[in-house]
Amino acid sequence: MGEIWIPEAVRLGDGEIGGPMDSPDAEARTVWHTTETGNGATAFRVVAEGLIEDSNEPHILYCPVTDALGQFGPLNESARALRNSGSLRTNRTGEVCIQVEILARAGTPFTGYWRPGPNFRALLRAIRSWGVPDVWPAGRLARAGNDDVSRSTSTWTSAGGHYGHCQIPGNDHWDPGAIDTVALLAAGSGQPPTPGPLSVSLSRLIAAAKADPPKSGTPVSYAGTKTVEAALVAEGLLAASLADGHFGTATVSAFAKWQRRYSERRHLGWTSADCDGIPGKTSLTALGAAHNFTVTA
Repeated sequence: MGEIWIPEAVRLGDGEIGGPMDSPDAEARTVWHTTETGNGATAFRVVAEGLIEDSNEPHILYCPVTDALGQFGPLNESARALRNSGSLRTNRTGEVCIQVEILARAGTPFTGYWRPGPNFRALLRAIRSWGVPDVWPAGRLARAGNDDVSRSTSTWTSAGGHYGHCQIPGNDHWDPGAIDTVALLAAGSGQPPTPGPLSVSLSRLIAAAKADPPKSGTPVSYAGTKTVEAALVAEGLLAASLADGHFGTATVSAFAKWQRRYSERRHLGWTSADCDGIPGKTSLTALGAAHNFTVTA
């Protein structure tokens, strides 16, 4: 028998989320989801509370930028994150069906910006303790909401391994997006050092916001723009297709929305002139605190 409770994970809820598996003799499997939210400490708490309130708990909640790991229920019982497919109770398929919600959005694959650390390695250790093979039986993951990928019932019921939510019969979601499946599983190998936080330069971002050409394909004036854009995408303020490394019109508009959101949260009373989309130290530092980057001069 594999790990039932991951020692490194914080307990979320009362630990009662499901029941026995319907096909305990079938191979073990893992399903990867995204929460379609931002990430960071506040999101971790708010999303966990929402999943409990709605009775949609997975087994695991993970933040790709802080390495926070939480567990709602025992891995050897079912979770509640999947819809049934007719009479097939997809949550109860396999010896275990470990469901992992990542604080991320399908439109911005989290393996492009995540910072996996010891808690993620602990998660993969627990998954592998149940004999979940490092394979993706249903093939490639969805790249967009209208992408037609396999949701084969026969594959799901017969083959253990890793699946995306987009590949489960009876479910119409397209998460977790086009994540790097090789990098995902490789992150649990060995004991590589956990990288330090990213940093961005306030002065260089301001210069980019005031002068960066908006046309895609032109040279990017400051690479740190992509770090800020990834955070704005995670906040739902910038379309992933517009996160091109340019602090152009769309990014300025998105950052202005962030400034207004932050002002409202903190009751700062900032005016429209204060929320002009040009990064300031206070608003940029707050965004960095939520998305794991620091701010330099």
